Amino acid sequence: MEGTASVRQRPRPSHKVRSENNSENKEKHDKKENKFTKTISNNTNIELKSGTYWLTRIVFLRFQAFIYFVAYLVALHQNKELIGSKGLLPANLYLKRINDHVNGNIWQGLNFGPTLLWFTDLKEVDYWLDAIAYSGLMLSGFVIITGCCNMIIMAALWILYHSLVNVGQRWYGFGWESQLLECGFLAIFMCPLFTLKQVPRNTPTPVVTLFGFRWLIFRIMIGAGLIKIRGDQCWRDLTCMNYHYETQPVPNPISYYLHQCPTWMHQFETASNHFIELVVPWLLIIPWKPTLMIGGTIQILFQIVLITSGNLSFLNWLTILPCICCFDDTFFAKFFANNPKGAKAYVKQIQTESNERHVHQGQYIRSVLHIALAALITYLSIPVVKNLLSQRQAMNTSFDPLRIVNTYGAFGSVTKERTEVIFLGTSSLNPTDPKAEWLEYEFKCKPGNVTRAPCLISPYHYRLDWLLWFAAFQSYQQNNWLVHLAGKLLANDEATMTLIDHNPFKHQDPPQFIKVEHYGYKYTQVGSKEAKNGAWWTRKYIGNYLPPVSLGSLKEYMSQQGWDIPRFMRKKFREHKKNEQKQKKEKKKV
Repeated sequence: MEGTASVRQRPRPSHKVRSENNSENKEKHDKKENKFTKTISNNTNIELKSGTYWLTRIVFLRFQAFIYFVAYLVALHQNKELIGSKGLLPANLYLKRINDHVNGNIWQGLNFGPTLLWFTDLKEVDYWLDAIAYSGLMLSGFVIITGCCNMIIMAALWILYHSLVNVGQRWYGFGWESQLLECGFLAIFMCPLFTLKQVPRNTPTPVVTLFGFRWLIFRIMIGAGLIKIRGDQCWRDLTCMNYHYETQPVPNPISYYLHQCPTWMHQFETASNHFIELVVPWLLIIPWKPTLMIGGTIQILFQIVLITSGNLSFLNWLTILPCICCFDDTFFAKFFANNPKGAKAYVKQIQTESNERHVHQGQYIRSVLHIALAALITYLSIPVVKNLLSQRQAMNTSFDPLRIVNTYGAFGSVTKERTEVIFLGTSSLNPTDPKAEWLEYEFKCKPGNVTRAPCLISPYHYRLDWLLWFAAFQSYQQNNWLVHLAGKLLANDEATMTLIDHNPFKHQDPPQFIKVEHYGYKYTQVGSKEAKNGAWWTRKYIGNYLPPVSLGSLKEYMSQQGWDIPRFMRKKFREHKKNEQKQKKEKKKV
């Protein structure tokens, strides 16, 4: 009892004493930092030890934020026109169909399509699409400029982009969207919880995220390699690159010249592709610095080659991202200034004091979190690995609604001939009149006018142009949005015209009819007569793709789809109805 009493009576340090202790610790830390700063000042070349990833994280988070910034910029410029309330595939109608399917159960709706838009007024969907895009731009811009990020900012970027992807329908139905979300999810755990510093002293880059990103780049490349070997015969006989530069979705000017290379060069490119996608990835999962750096370097160079040879959205930029985790601070140190108060100097100080560092309670909590993350990735990787081993390998597929671990692949089959859909309009009241003048629309980037040079836009992305490439080897019945686009052109819809490069009916009455024709396209040969006359392409008429349609012929179809009928179209419908009634009255009089 006496011992117990003595323990109870032991005085606790007062708040004042604790404050004095904290002040003393801070003074000691400041003295060490000042002493270290003087040392650094006298030695301008700061050399770092290998095995740490402080600077790697700064580079990674800035690059991740850059890709987010591009993605949100594309969303801001195009989403209202594509998935807005008056867009080609309205998001509010899509969510309404899901809501009807789940009988109004919002939690089941979230399972079908995880998006913040469930908690908004869908009548104001345009406002919320812009709000999400602007929020994403501001948050990602902050990370790019400062190089600082925490879990809250990175989680917000991930949730906001999820909210767009899951209502984006066909416009967001490609592998790089899932890849960005998977990268974004892992990046959340690379950051400290609250701290906003380039080098958060008590939060080193977690090993689990480094391995997670290496596992990601391994799956991306192996998946792409296997889908090719199991897919088109041209990958096995080394002839796919004879066609790829000409038939890829959105070629650039360099694609034109690469297509002209001799056959042996294309065979070498195809064989090199197999080596890089099927052999090199194994270097990325060996935890040894030399193999990681060799594997990471080869993959980055490969992605740069792909970036220069075509407009594949931000896909290849995004694929560079996990490769950054193959390089430690000793590699990235050369890109940071030898500033005594800069990030590199701070990393040097942390490395110097590594033996004196104390483990905080928060680090134990983070360790438990990282173990849980590793277990989650392992569990979600099971169906992905099964898919990779399957002879019926699926490409660009998610096995969980949050797209945390996905399977990837690209160009399992290669189109051998390029075809394009060409939109034309006429002011003639009779579309079958041989004298009717049909004027051609030009899109932002897809081939149309044979004398227009291919565009160079990567990492930016024109979603409409990309989907028009797919539509060219399908039918308009499989692409109801294409019929809706024809209706928008008939109304000279201002919002839709922002997706178009050239509207032949600008500043005049809209066309009376729209039709879509099907053409085959081929590159001209360098030095040929056509090339000397400024033509990049030659084209050959294949046939009609969509027969001539008018406002009247589309009214019933648009109403069935629940699409908004523009005011101009409603006015035209009324005029058309009045004319019909007038004609009937005249016939009765006769």
